[in-house]
Amino acid sequence: MKTKLLFTFALAIIVIDAAAQKVPGGPVIVVGKVLSQKDSLQAREIYFDGLHEKLMENYPRAAVSFNKVLEIDPANDAAMYELANMSFAQNKQTEAERLIRNAVTVKPDNEWYWSFLSQIYKKTNNISELILVLEELIRLRPDKEDNYYDRANAFMILKKTDQAVAAYDEIESKFGSSQDLSAAKQRILLQQGKPEKVEQELEKQIKDQPDDVRNYLYLSEVYTKSGDRNKAIAVLNKAKAVDPGNAMIRLALADNYKALKQFDNTFIELKVAFADPNLNVDEKVRIVLSFFPMFADFKAQAYANELSSIMTATHPEEAKAFAVYGDVLFQQKKYAEARDSYKKALKLNDQIYQIWEQLLRIEVSQGDFQQAIADGEQGLAVFPNQAELYLYTGIAYAQTKKHEKAVSYLKNAADLETEDQEIRTQIFSTLGDSYNALKKYKESDESYEKALEIHPDNSYVLNNYAYYLSLRGENLDKAEKMSKRAVQLNPNNASSEDTYAWILFKLKRYTEAKTWIERALRNDTTNSSTQMEHYGDILYLLGEKDLALQQWIKAKGTGAGSEQLNKKINEKRYVE
Repeated sequence: MKTKLLFTFALAIIVIDAAAQKVPGGPVIVVGKVLSQKDSLQAREIYFDGLHEKLMENYPRAAVSFNKVLEIDPANDAAMYELANMSFAQNKQTEAERLIRNAVTVKPDNEWYWSFLSQIYKKTNNISELILVLEELIRLRPDKEDNYYDRANAFMILKKTDQAVAAYDEIESKFGSSQDLSAAKQRILLQQGKPEKVEQELEKQIKDQPDDVRNYLYLSEVYTKSGDRNKAIAVLNKAKAVDPGNAMIRLALADNYKALKQFDNTFIELKVAFADPNLNVDEKVRIVLSFFPMFADFKAQAYANELSSIMTATHPEEAKAFAVYGDVLFQQKKYAEARDSYKKALKLNDQIYQIWEQLLRIEVSQGDFQQAIADGEQGLAVFPNQAELYLYTGIAYAQTKKHEKAVSYLKNAADLETEDQEIRTQIFSTLGDSYNALKKYKESDESYEKALEIHPDNSYVLNNYAYYLSLRGENLDKAEKMSKRAVQLNPNNASSEDTYAWILFKLKRYTEAKTWIERALRNDTTNSSTQMEHYGDILYLLGEKDLALQQWIKAKGTGAGSEQLNKKINEKRYVE
């Protein structure tokens, strides 16, 4: 009895060692042992306990069970496989590889083990070892075509073109020719620098299968890569005659026409492709966006506009189609139409933040402040942590003179972290404006100072800060310096020039003030009553009282009618 047991134990080691010679990376010896009936039953029970824990997703407990199985039975391939799977799921690739290699050593004819080892090598990009594993899978399943393709592709990745050719030849001899096989062989020929052989092969296939447009497309790609775009176009036109509505043919033609700068032909082909609902909307979006760098050319704008319009008609349920159309219209300064397109996009999908921001930017810039407030509130309900939405909504409230509301929104914007320094400057400068309107001058000045810390040369902030200081008659020297800097940064700006003239007036530098207010009036396009009134004030204190009265009357004629202006006219004198 003792002799028989020793013989069995030795045989187990020999068989396992022999199987190990097939394992990639060199032999692996798993030392087995003869189990007593008690050990065998215990290992089996613990293994099923592990499977139960795994089904319950108690993976740590399952691992404990499977490891106990291996303590009792070191050659238990099933436990090795389960542990390898859990290691793989935890991205412990080295441990997974060790375990599954042990498993295939024990059971070299288990297809699942080899398949799992191939997954590991694919994930770790260990192509040399993958080829050895694929050889084993082919041995086990000589009828499974995918394994042959995987092996041939692995040779291609390693640039072992001769072995790849042999592998593809084997596929053809076993499974016959196919489109995929032909394409693979063509890739090898191109990799070997033999495009003429690819052309011959494809021309033969086109002759044999004239209705298969894929071969025309492949041949056009070969011509394109070799730089002969006219030949590519000729082949694609033949394909178009076979299948006029094929979007891929039209796109390929468009690419070649575009490379030859034949933009009208490009546009003709793209229009047909864009009308095809089966062509992915993302591809259409990419094409429209490619026109943006060429928008200096009005023709490019027109192309993008029409293609976008076709895209929205073809994909009426795609938010991104309307969003891109909105971007095209925005670039063309068609703001009202852009706004409408953005709103259609948001109706389809309100989860695209950039559309909300662009919509509010348009509404604020166009002075549609009530709508900006409504859309801003709606956008903030979806994206409550976006500084820009608070900013634009705050600006809209400020412009409708609801400054308490504006301050609330702008403070929220300031509290949110944003790395965009332009946005932060705008937040604090608008806060400065609203605090000033609320006569909270300390907070106003602090806000302007914060804005200037971020952007010391922001002409808008410098101008407003200086103007409000001058109205209060405070820090006039500082106001003069800031205002002077503003007109240097933004020359010929009537508002900045008026501010500078007014500060000079407050400093009793009337002659200089007159020079600057006259510049402001020359550059003014708004028929500003304030500038006319300021001009009258300056003229009066220079002694030109009749001319001053004319300017005050002219200011009133624009619709202005403040009590102070009326008093100046009625009393024919300057009133503080």
